[in-house]
Amino acid sequence: MKKSLLIISSVLLLSRLCAAQGPAKALFFELGGPGLASLNYDMRFGNTEKGLGGRIGVGGFSLGGDNGRATALFIPAAINYIMSKDEKNYLELGAGITAVTLSDNSFDRKDNFRSSFYHVDIAYRLQPKDDGFFFRAAITPIFNKHFFWPYYAGLSIGYKF
Repeated sequence: MKKSLLIISSVLLLSRLCAAQGPAKALFFELGGPGLASLNYDMRFGNTEKGLGGRIGVGGFSLGGDNGRATALFIPAAINYIMSKDEKNYLELGAGITAVTLSDNSFDRKDNFRSSFYHVDIAYRLQPKDDGFFFRAAITPIFNKHFFWPYYAGLSIGYKF
């Protein structure tokens, strides 16, 4: 019995240590930013808290009534680099692209529109060294060949693991 408890305890401890050695990841909700209102997954490419990483998300909205519905789907993807001196406050710099699909089924219309835009991320991230609460505030200029919005922003809240 003692041997079984020792083996189980050792396996649990080792699995926890191995999990802590993997790349930092975060799952967060962002309001504003390149996904408008989106759920995002972010991870580092190396086994560190800082450095090169990426994010992908899905967001959008739907408006409708008795005359039909209009929906928008946003899929933001980006490469980013985060740096810190104190392992709690981070600067994030990144760039990416957001795919956009709009569908308008209102009245007698059945229109679909697909496009994309680019974005630059300049963000402050508050996150623990280990698992826990994640906060992010970003200035996110967005642009394509038809427009440029230099003062677009986003706020994010989520969990880092």
